[in-house]
Amino acid sequence: MIDSSRRTVLASGAAAAAASAVGQVFAQTQAQAQPAGAVPGLPDGAKVGFYEKGNVRIRYAEIGSGFPLLATPGGGLNSCMAVWSRAVINIPEEFKGDFRVITMDQRNATGGESTGPVPSDDPWSAFADDQLGVMDHLGIDRFFFFGNCIGGPFAMKLMEKAPQRIVAAILSQPVGHNPRVPDYMYDAGKTVWAKELRERRSDVSMETIEKYLHNLYRVRPDFVYSVSRDFAKSCQTSMLVLPDDVDAHPLVASIDVASLCPNAEITVFPWKEPPELKARTINRARTFLKRHQTA
Repeated sequence: MIDSSRRTVLASGAAAAAASAVGQVFAQTQAQAQPAGAVPGLPDGAKVGFYEKGNVRIRYAEIGSGFPLLATPGGGLNSCMAVWSRAVINIPEEFKGDFRVITMDQRNATGGESTGPVPSDDPWSAFADDQLGVMDHLGIDRFFFFGNCIGGPFAMKLMEKAPQRIVAAILSQPVGHNPRVPDYMYDAGKTVWAKELRERRSDVSMETIEKYLHNLYRVRPDFVYSVSRDFAKSCQTSMLVLPDDVDAHPLVASIDVASLCPNAEITVFPWKEPPELKARTINRARTFLKRHQTA
């Protein structure tokens, strides 16, 4: 059992400073500024392009200038840029004046334009490879990460695979295992995402989808799914957790992240209401990132 006295953890340092060489990527479509309304969920003037590697094609967008911030929208397996318009924090809109915000449609998300195989053997690593591939394509080595909803597991997997590249991370309303409804994420993936995917991709068998969902949510039915608690205890990346408490993102998952990760801190809960508190929470997130940029 986790000592309740560690549930609010103070940040104690920036992520490791060593930077590694970025791998070679394949030729991609150059990003181009889009007219108003071209991509739902994104501010006017966002530059949209595609990153391609083999049979994977990822649509991404960037807006603003400054230190890079990779931001993944929520929506579970339907994490796509259109979701930003209804997100609790619209990161491209809120932070475009502070950072160079990069966002993307996740592979095979309904409503997005990113496509590729369904990587049933190691799905969390495949998401991380797509995200790192986009940053490689843009020539970005070190960056901040903001993950909403399923972005919590994304963040932890990125920290495990490329700890030297993630300077600091914000986990907003992170998805995690819910003991009250242990198969919530698996069932939602099967009844919503899988149904929509099969309508678009008849070549993907239900057997492949079930294996994919199993390896996402049932192989490690604990914590944030994508990494182990032992990794969390050793993770040196500075992070800020914005908790939630619904079936998909239970409060216990946020508390576990803040308790286990040595350089994590957590906001008050709830923080989305009243508007003044939400505004202060967003400003705390901005200040958190800028502090680590300076460091």
